[in-house]
Amino acid sequence: MSRKLPSPIALRSFEAAARHLSFTRAAQELFVTQSAVSHQVRGLEDELGVRLFLRLTRQLRLTDAGEALLLVLRESFDRIEDAVQDMKTASVAHPLRISLTSYFAARWLTRRLGNFSALHPQVEMHLHLINGDVDFKRMDLDLAIVWGTGDWPGLEAELLMPIQIIVVCSPDILVNGPPLEEIADLQHHRLLHETGRELWETWLMANGASDVKPERNIEMDDPNVLHQAAIEGQGIALGARALLDDEISRGLLIQPFDKSVELGGYYIVHAPGARALPNVSAFFDWLTREARAADTI
Repeated sequence: MSRKLPSPIALRSFEAAARHLSFTRAAQELFVTQSAVSHQVRGLEDELGVRLFLRLTRQLRLTDAGEALLLVLRESFDRIEDAVQDMKTASVAHPLRISLTSYFAARWLTRRLGNFSALHPQVEMHLHLINGDVDFKRMDLDLAIVWGTGDWPGLEAELLMPIQIIVVCSPDILVNGPPLEEIADLQHHRLLHETGRELWETWLMANGASDVKPERNIEMDDPNVLHQAAIEGQGIALGARALLDDEISRGLLIQPFDKSVELGGYYIVHAPGARALPNVSAFFDWLTREARAADTI
């Protein structure tokens, strides 16, 4: 059933004029002209069939009908204002719930979270470390940071950083190990694999070295452990350039070959409309700025 109410603009104009007892001051509050307020009020009076103001010389005075309408509107606008403020307060107080892999959290995000907290100390964050698929319908999430190619039906996704897979190792490998001057030399070294050997096979094939078959290999199911093993000189690993930048810049890892393979990217994924929430919007904007500052996009 549709509501048969006067124009909200007319009601707002009348309420402001009645509160100030001045069309001019009402116009200043509403950022419109004095004639616009007067026109809206006159139209409201015509629609209601009653006089709301007594227009005296240089003075406005409410009629009984105007007093009655002002009382109702004031109470109604106060309730609307309170409800809107409660919603804003609730959205700010609402914890920000983010899903991400433990690898991305350890190698990139947690090293930068202090910057976000300094800018938004009121935002409470809950980080959910999930290495599998993310289900927004089953889990109560605001955002997810996930690897993929950008295709998540029913969700919105924005590229945070493309992933370039590179070879990394400890600088000690070059000092103490066999030569590592060309890709073929990898067959004389121990390779570190993350649960299977598909990634190394992909990288070698993309760089025309599919015939390289190292005999010494170690498999691990945690990329954080794998790259720590690489730092300790236990073997040669593959990794995402953007997530190993700190270790490379500090000299803990080196990139022996100037070769890489692009393999999807990390995306910020969320339900449609989620960015309207203040906390989500603040984190989204900060995260993309950090990625740009790190020169990853």
